[in-house]
Amino acid sequence: MRSIKLPEPPTTKTGTPEIFDRGISCVVRRAVIIGNGAAGAEHQCVGLVRALGLSNSYTLHRVNRPKGGPVNVYLRWLPVPIHKQLDCLLRHIQSDWRRLPLPSIISRYLGDSRPLSPDSRPPVPRGEYGLRALTLDDKPVPEAEASRIAALALEDVDRDGPLLVVASGRDTVSVAAAVKKLAPEATFVVQIQHPRRGLDQFDMIITPLHDYHALSPAARQEVPKLILPWITPQHPPDKHVVLTVGALHHADSSTLRAAATTWQSELAPLPKPLLIVNVGGPTRHCRYGEDLALELLSALKLVLSTCGSCRITFSRRTPSQIVNLMTRELGQHPKVFIWDGRGPNPHLGHLAWGDAFVVTADSVSMLSEACSTGKPVYVVGGERCRWKFVDFQKTLRQRGLTRALTGAEDMRDSWSYPPLNDTFEAAKRIRGALAERGWSLH
Repeated sequence: MRSIKLPEPPTTKTGTPEIFDRGISCVVRRAVIIGNGAAGAEHQCVGLVRALGLSNSYTLHRVNRPKGGPVNVYLRWLPVPIHKQLDCLLRHIQSDWRRLPLPSIISRYLGDSRPLSPDSRPPVPRGEYGLRALTLDDKPVPEAEASRIAALALEDVDRDGPLLVVASGRDTVSVAAAVKKLAPEATFVVQIQHPRRGLDQFDMIITPLHDYHALSPAARQEVPKLILPWITPQHPPDKHVVLTVGALHHADSSTLRAAATTWQSELAPLPKPLLIVNVGGPTRHCRYGEDLALELLSALKLVLSTCGSCRITFSRRTPSQIVNLMTRELGQHPKVFIWDGRGPNPHLGHLAWGDAFVVTADSVSMLSEACSTGKPVYVVGGERCRWKFVDFQKTLRQRGLTRALTGAEDMRDSWSYPPLNDTFEAAKRIRGALAERGWSLH
């Protein structure tokens, strides 16, 4: 009688992730930044990557939204892939209509809506307070395509381990989410700023506390009841959402030490205390004009007697009439230097060497950077903020990080506080989340 050969019993799963079974390295040695061309957003990514020890191991990919022409102004609220498809359709229509008798009318309406070519070198925009948008040593920045980034993660995962993906800004949300979907086992995806949808699409979300203003009692009074249910977020965050006080940034201690050396010959000899004034520009949640400039000028003229020197910089958003007004009023003052935007940007040098700061209330990024120094920070125009930015200004004051500029200050009387360290704290949370997976950073 022939013996019966029984099948092998099925192997039982031990709960070990597949990535261990394949012998893949679980040390994160590389990162990809998905940017949107805005210096403020991209510098948040760089600051986080640097805090994680990967400053020499990241590449930048950029989402390029079509620009030019009046139509694209209205399409910029759409997801980037849909915007690009509509832009392509409009360009085909424009090309066909050029053969008609009225091409000038059509061209004037549609404009030149060609998207930026990923292989072309776009002009480097001046970011917030003159900061340059990131480039890779002035080389062309590749288009941020989810399939390409996912392939990069999977291609070298055996040798280089998982890929850290850090994105910031509304235009990057769909790309970052798609990367996670295409390569879930080989990526750790971090979205900076609230994505407003699908929080579970990301491994970690880092967003300021004031982005949860919709849950506050004040917001329930400000917003019509019919609209309130549609405002995200609707629920308190879970543990994969990191709430910060301000914005992440790249002005860490090593960066400021390097900036202090670079600017030592110019800034160190200046009479003390050195007052740094950063003027931004009006936003839809912080509106102002020459009235705020006059208020700032009045206060500065009063405190200059207690300063050794004062240096003023403007943002690319600063209206020309404000620049002209302040230059006319203070440009010839012996204690005042106004940077005209030419030559190396002194922003990091100012953070390193400044003894006190005056900042207009519109810029979360600049206030966050100034508050990371532990030095006095005075705010102008905080009472003009609306909506969630009221919460931000209130939090800074309650923590003792900022005070309103009144003109009665003696800049020789310094004060301090525990420096704002959101970038370091966010990096610490990422390290913990990686450790829970059995991953570590190189």
